[in-house]
Amino acid sequence: MSAPENPTGRARSILVACDKFKGSLTAAEACEAVAAGLREGFGANAPEIRLLPIADGGDGIAETLLAATGGEWTEAEVAGPLGDPVLAGYALIDEGRTAVVEMAKASGLVLVEGMNDPVRASTYGTGQLLRHAAAAGATEILLGIGGSATNDGGTGMAEALGYRFEDADGHEITDLPAGLERAVRLVPPGSAPCPRVIVACDVTNPLLGPSGCTRVYGPQKGIAEEDFAFHEARLARLVELGGGTARIAAKRPGAGAAGGLGFGAIIFLGAELVPGFDLVAERTGLAAAVAGADLVITGEGRLDEQSLQGKGPCGVVRLARAMGKGTAAFCGSLADRSLEREFGPIVEIGDPSATLAENMARGRERLREAARQFASGHSGKFPLPIRNPDSN
Repeated sequence: MSAPENPTGRARSILVACDKFKGSLTAAEACEAVAAGLREGFGANAPEIRLLPIADGGDGIAETLLAATGGEWTEAEVAGPLGDPVLAGYALIDEGRTAVVEMAKASGLVLVEGMNDPVRASTYGTGQLLRHAAAAGATEILLGIGGSATNDGGTGMAEALGYRFEDADGHEITDLPAGLERAVRLVPPGSAPCPRVIVACDVTNPLLGPSGCTRVYGPQKGIAEEDFAFHEARLARLVELGGGTARIAAKRPGAGAAGGLGFGAIIFLGAELVPGFDLVAERTGLAAAVAGADLVITGEGRLDEQSLQGKGPCGVVRLARAMGKGTAAFCGSLADRSLEREFGPIVEIGDPSATLAENMARGRERLREAARQFASGHSGKFPLPIRNPDSN
């Protein structure tokens, strides 16, 4: 691994590229808190500091791309996971040509407050949100999937976009997804329901089987082990309705994301599934921003082994290391100090004597103070040590 190209050892430019601190700070708020602390700590020696919020495709991607690229926030009243009306927002960027939609805004687990009913929970509201974005004039939709309350394979979304599910008598089934096992025919709408859709997906699970959405993610949505067979059979029926194309799609990595919405996006929208971090990095110009920095600082609410599996901060540091840049990270809680081998110096901001709720409530304050101390401790001198992840 080459050393950073800065023989003076003084950072002339710092890029702050943080993900959200979930439940405490958005990605943009986290970046702003770090930057404020750095400026305080460096004082008159403060280098240029650039902020570039990041995301990995889950909840927060709409706000992140809006903050990074500019645009407008639009809201629509749609059906929540259990049918109650919710006000869901999405971003319009690229002068309104691109809509950035998060399924969690309409069909997320956070909307049911521990009262989920996975038999009835539907992505219908997500379909309404897509329809609203198309009507607003978007010619491309970026759909972030994650944090879902649903396990419906995207049937609710399809219904909202004009697909018709019929029983053996030719009657429309209107109680989806609960009535999916009665479906024998799938009738598509007369025209394409949406413009081009690209799905930001940060998991690789197929739709069915031991590593499928029901067995892996179902329990967090309220699916008991004894009900796995019911939900698996319901999704298998959906695959059969879709024919050969659906059977292939069901095995695709990411088909099991968001309770099978990854699968539904493929067969109902003709969508392309891409890694969420890669999509955000491309759209925000992350590579160019990293190339122009001497030090890259990232972070998120918790750093653990899962952070190495396609999460935003890991993508940032790997890109930075490939360019020979120094890296550091901030987090609310740290699972293992050995992660510094990947991330460089890690600053954990949580107070171990405080409760999680207390730490989250004071996230902005703690992050800013940690960044101030970090900058004061280094007195503006960099690079920080770069460790080759492949070395012992």
